[in-house]
Amino acid sequence: MCLVENHPLMSNVDAATELNFLALVLMTLWLYLPGFIANTFAMMWGKWLPKTGYGPWPIDGGRSLKDGNRMLGDGKTWNGLIGGSLTAGLLCVLQLALVGNEFDGAVIFASPIIGSEDAWFSIGNDWVTAYILGSFLGFACLFGDLTGSFFKRRQGLKREGDVSSKAPLLDTLPFAIMVFLWGQLFLGGSLLASSELIYPMLAIIVITPVLHRGFNLIGYAIGWKDVPY
Repeated sequence: MCLVENHPLMSNVDAATELNFLALVLMTLWLYLPGFIANTFAMMWGKWLPKTGYGPWPIDGGRSLKDGNRMLGDGKTWNGLIGGSLTAGLLCVLQLALVGNEFDGAVIFASPIIGSEDAWFSIGNDWVTAYILGSFLGFACLFGDLTGSFFKRRQGLKREGDVSSKAPLLDTLPFAIMVFLWGQLFLGGSLLASSELIYPMLAIIVITPVLHRGFNLIGYAIGWKDVPY
């Protein structure tokens, strides 16, 4: 159901953002969902792939820096980074399958590829475009998570073996900030890069620690995470 009429003189991106603030927050969360839950996919790959005899492969290779602490720690692996990013691409394809690729006015569940016709990730057909977009968002999320882990290690907070230190803000904010920042900087004229989404992004960043905590509690309860944070 459209919340506003289609405006023929407006671009699809402009018209798609003609929503009230709460609806824009929900739409932003929907559009960035592949990046926002890529950590969950990384957890799955980090837990399941080693059970098949492959990995885990720590990104830092077990190396420590001059401060005597690991660069990233055991929790950041290549299987999680690559698997999480590529699975996020599949989620974006699923989103496209659910809502289609056509502009239908301003709706919360908008197509993730609106406005992407001339973007760098528009390659081949819409399905490939959605997959590249989702994988990019997933990688942005996990790169932000790696950044947070790097600074945790510099503070002496460990992630080695069964030891996992808790740092609520560094565990949550870097990935959310990185996803939205990369979206605004690198997604061209697509809907995800619309300046109208900046304030909704800030609102989501504020509530991200609560959302992330909820996802982690679920992951811990079903055995995907070793710790509930």
